[in-house]
Amino acid sequence: FEDVAFTYGNERTALENVTFTVQPGQVAAFVGPSGAGKTTITQLVPRFYHPQSGRVLVDGHDVRTLTLESLRRDIGIVTQETYLFHDTIANNLRYARPEATIDELRAAARAANIDDFIGSLPDGYETVVGERGHKLSGGERQRLAIARVLLKDPRILILDEATSSLDSHSEAAIQAALGPLMQGRTSLVIAHRLSTILSADVIFVVERGRIVESGTHPVLLARNGAYARLYHRQF
Repeated sequence: FEDVAFTYGNERTALENVTFTVQPGQVAAFVGPSGAGKTTITQLVPRFYHPQSGRVLVDGHDVRTLTLESLRRDIGIVTQETYLFHDTIANNLRYARPEATIDELRAAARAANIDDFIGSLPDGYETVVGERGHKLSGGERQRLAIARVLLKDPRILILDEATSSLDSHSEAAIQAALGPLMQGRTSLVIAHRLSTILSADVIFVVERGRIVESGTHPVLLARNGAYARLYHRQF
C-alpha cells in the first residue's frame, strides 16, 4: 500500500495515508477497534473497491492494471460469513476448482479437519447442505470454506474474522485447519481475538483509518502503546 486513501461515498474517510508492505510468504495481522478500517484494507487488494488516491500493489503491479480474473485467481478469502450454495458438499467445494477429483476434494477436506465429518454423513460428499449451508453448524461451514480455499491454492490469503462467531471448541478446530492453509502463502489476517495472531510475522494496529503501530507481538508489547492496551484488555 502506498499512501492509500479511501472513502465510502460521501461518508467519513475510511482510510487515510495508509502505507505498509507485506513480504511474500508473510503472515500480516491487522488489529484495532471495529470500524477502524481493517476490512476496507483487505477489500482493496482484490479490487472490491478502488482507492481515491494512492496505490495498492501486488508483486509490484498496481492492481488497477491487472485483469480481475488474473488478480482474483491468486486470492482466497475466508470471512466470518461463509457463502455456501443449495447444492452438494462436493459441488460447493468445486466452486473453487470445477475440475477437482474426489481425491483432491478429500485431501483438501482432510487438511481442513472436515473429511471425517463429511464421511459420517449418509450421503458423504453428495450431501446437500441447504441454502447458505443452514444444515451445518458455524464451525462446519467455516471448515468447508477453508477446504474450498485450499482447493483453490491461492498465493494470497485473506482471513477476515474467520473465527469470531464460533465457540471455543469450534475455534480450536478452525485454528488447526488454518495452519496448513497459511503455509507458504502471503496471508492478511483480521482478528478481534488477539490469541489468533500472536505468531504473525508483522502486526499492524489500525485506528480511525490510519496505521498507528506495526511490528511483532513482543516488539509492540514492549512499546506499551495502542497494541499493548488492546492486548492487556483481552488478557
